[in-house]
Amino acid sequence: MDVLITGASGFVGGRLRDALLEAGADVVAIRRPSSPEPSCGRSAVADYSDVASLRALMAKEKPDYVFHVAGATKGVSYEDFQRANVMPTRHLLSALEAEHPELSRFVFVSSLAAFGPSGAELPLRETAARRPIEHYGRSKLEAEEAVEAVGGILPWTIIRPAGVYGPGDVDYFQLFREVAKGRNAYFGNRDRWFSAIYVDDCVRALVGAAQSESAIGEGYFVCDRRPITWRTFQEMIVEVSGRRVKTLNLPEFLVNVAAAGGEMATKFDGKPRLFNRQKAKMSAQEAWTCRSEKAGEHFGYTPEIDLREGVRRATAWYRAEGWM
Repeated sequence: MDVLITGASGFVGGRLRDALLEAGADVVAIRRPSSPEPSCGRSAVADYSDVASLRALMAKEKPDYVFHVAGATKGVSYEDFQRANVMPTRHLLSALEAEHPELSRFVFVSSLAAFGPSGAELPLRETAARRPIEHYGRSKLEAEEAVEAVGGILPWTIIRPAGVYGPGDVDYFQLFREVAKGRNAYFGNRDRWFSAIYVDDCVRALVGAAQSESAIGEGYFVCDRRPITWRTFQEMIVEVSGRRVKTLNLPEFLVNVAAAGGEMATKFDGKPRLFNRQKAKMSAQEAWTCRSEKAGEHFGYTPEIDLREGVRRATAWYRAEGWM
């Protein structure tokens, strides 16, 4: 099959590209003019703000599938997130409508953040109201609404992964690195709940949804079999590492201090930080959990990598690559 991928230089997009290439697909990664060429597979330069360039690309490639994985998790203002998460989605859809509405599927990778937090004992399902609480989640919801507005003109599917971890991830890696240094720190979140998914399970869900007729015009959460606490996740990292660590139960207000510091630094150099008041708001919620039964019913999604194996693979990769 012929596939176009956005975000192939990122964590999930890169893993998806590699899996599709291994399966024999002809994969073209859409990259910005300033982005380097990928290490494998073909690539094509396109400016997401320029619909004409996207139309020319769609007319030339005529892909069977488009996986829109690219997006931003950091920004200074909501407008930053709109430019990175909403505008590219709208322009890709516009280009496809004009030049290649016959494609088999447009798969948009959204996020659990588009729905907002859950209750500790009530993981979200797809029938829940969408109530994002910060800029990133609101931009993902706005992008979802752009996809849904296409209606039946294009065949589309929305996938909303839980927290994705695994080889190559830079966000959860911070926890692995701290353990490697002999520290296991909590910031008031030890007994709070979240849903996770190992990156290869996420990739399998994306490919499975794209090939399922039942998934046309639908949105899905994808996650592990059950939610976990941060204590469970971090203690698994410690166990797999084999390190003796000092466990620190630090007060939650330090998150707000770090967030204020991150925003102060951004005011000086204009660079967005992962630590800001938007992210602090996310970390203060009691739970970010979901269930993925609908994905199982519609296209057979079942997570294959349990927490121990996922953490083991991630740890081995970080060590092999010299990250820790």
